[in-house]
Amino acid sequence: MSTTVTNVTNPLASIAAQAAPASAGAIATGDAQDRFLKLLVTQLKNQDPLNPMDNAQITTQMAQISTVSGIDKLNTTLQSMAVSFGTGQSLQATAMIGHNVLAAGNTMQLQDGTALGGIALPQAADSVVVSVRDASGLVLHKVNLGAQEAGVVSFQWDGVTDSGASATPGSYSFSVEAMQGGNKVEATALALGRVGSVSQANGTVQLNIDGQGPVALADIKRVM
Repeated sequence: MSTTVTNVTNPLASIAAQAAPASAGAIATGDAQDRFLKLLVTQLKNQDPLNPMDNAQITTQMAQISTVSGIDKLNTTLQSMAVSFGTGQSLQATAMIGHNVLAAGNTMQLQDGTALGGIALPQAADSVVVSVRDASGLVLHKVNLGAQEAGVVSFQWDGVTDSGASATPGSYSFSVEAMQGGNKVEATALALGRVGSVSQANGTVQLNIDGQGPVALADIKRVM
């Protein structure tokens, strides 16, 4: 009497080989487990009676399919958490609609004799000077903020130029020069804008700021 021996050495490996041409996630966890158990039973039925599998081999293969199942469930849970987190961020961000915020930018609006802006300092500086410029790039006024600690610093300009004249209302740009012990500090100019609405793009919550466009929530430096 002949004995048929089927060479199925690792059911999990066989499942992986069948799934290889397919896109990631094409085989659901339940399908993978079902195929695994069918292949394992087939292997046990057709194994070489002179060289049967031992308990360690079976236990190892069971552990492998359990690991695959566990990872898949973990990924599903993390994806669900990410969606919930994004939704929560969007709801929180709606509370900022109508408020003014500071984000990276170098423009400022002069209205009613006041223009506001900000600076982000990565470290303390013993000298911070803001240069206000017109549309042609001409420096109209310099605001000396003196020494400042690291962090976000806001400032305002009353619209009076260095010549003593009053600038016309409108849009102006500004640059920042910060020094510490004779060394330049890489300060970031911050523009003030009003939050008009909230949106999501590529899983990121964005604030749509008047005059600046969409800015990621994480890039907002201060709410005024």
